[in-house]
Amino acid sequence: MNRIKMKNPVVEMDGDEMTRVLWALVKEKLLEPFIELKIEYFDLGIENRDNTDDRVTVESAKAIQRLGVGVKCATITSTLDRQKEYNLKQLLPSPNATIRAILDGTVFRKPIYVSCISPAVSSWKKPIVIGRHAYGDVYKNAEMAIT
Repeated sequence: MNRIKMKNPVVEMDGDEMTRVLWALVKEKLLEPFIELKIEYFDLGIENRDNTDDRVTVESAKAIQRLGVGVKCATITSTLDRQKEYNLKQLLPSPNATIRAILDGTVFRKPIYVSCISPAVSSWKKPIVIGRHAYGDVYKNAEMAIT
């Protein structure tokens, strides 16, 4: 079978812990057999971000600006506990916040509909939307009370 040839590269931002393992399996089993991947790879694992003084995060965001698309795995935001656990030389900001600031972007989730895949529960007719609140450095959020 001929694999699909990508015209333009995609920015790949590898993450931490199990997300690295799972993303590698997704690529190996679900993508590479069918697509000739053209990627620009960036290791956003917490240790590499620390080793590069977070330059790798900035470089990955600039690559997204240039190429127009990127795929990012889950990453660890450094905390005092993580600094001790990974022997980090410094605390770094959230990679999501850094990337979003460079791209002048916003975090959002949008449902993806695939007509040939039925919902797990047949009585569900409307999409389920899950909002994830930022954790860690809170992404420049402000507290607000709605009354």
